[in-house]
Amino acid sequence: MLTKRIIPCLDIKNGRTVKGINFVNLIDAGDPVILAKQYADLGADELVFLDISATLEGRKTMLEMVLKVAEQVNIPFTVGGGISSIEDVDALLKCGADKVSINSSAVKRPDLVNELADKFGSQCVVVAIDAKQINGEWFVHLAGGTIPTKINLFDWAKQVEKRGAGEILFTSMNNDGTKAGFANEALAKLSSELNIPIIASGGAGTVQHFIDTFTVGKSDAALAASVFHFGEIAILELKEALKKKNIPVRI
Repeated sequence: MLTKRIIPCLDIKNGRTVKGINFVNLIDAGDPVILAKQYADLGADELVFLDISATLEGRKTMLEMVLKVAEQVNIPFTVGGGISSIEDVDALLKCGADKVSINSSAVKRPDLVNELADKFGSQCVVVAIDAKQINGEWFVHLAGGTIPTKINLFDWAKQVEKRGAGEILFTSMNNDGTKAGFANEALAKLSSELNIPIIASGGAGTVQHFIDTFTVGKSDAALAASVFHFGEIAILELKEALKKKNIPVRI
């Protein structure tokens, strides 16, 4: 059985980590390379870096950061944010990223998923989907969740799988930031309807939430930010708790 993955997510702006990070004894919480190393040492299985700087200058800085992270860190990492072409992906992979995550750009031009999968292989194409449940139905949202669409979450997920996506990173906007648990019902449905791994995102607050998303939500991986950044949940302790519940993890 494949092990379940624990993935810290870091927001990057102009090469620096944003969204407060509160590791004890950390000299520079804004340096993504130091943080990435720290997380790798603490037992993270993978990392996700989300570039939220929308400028060309920010993009260049991101490539430099990816290069440094690749030199220092021995776990796979994904880079997302503003990726919309083969050239963008080529540059990131050449700098050492293992996977890329595309979101709004895939919705605007679904053929991008095919192009990236054909050129680089499905294993490095993650399609991130931000969705919100409105009157019982899940709708895809774009631009960091600010633009609603009429696209159904499950239809879109199935379409990108057919087009060659290797993984789905699903963030529930209803759960994100609440620390009240992941959207396990929607995750379980995605898991049953698709054959590619599903990464759960949005809502992590306690160890039990991770147990629930792997058992009830049938997720393949769980992503979180603040609970890790602020030391509210230690990754190794989390993994020990998962192991006790017979959930397969790498320790």
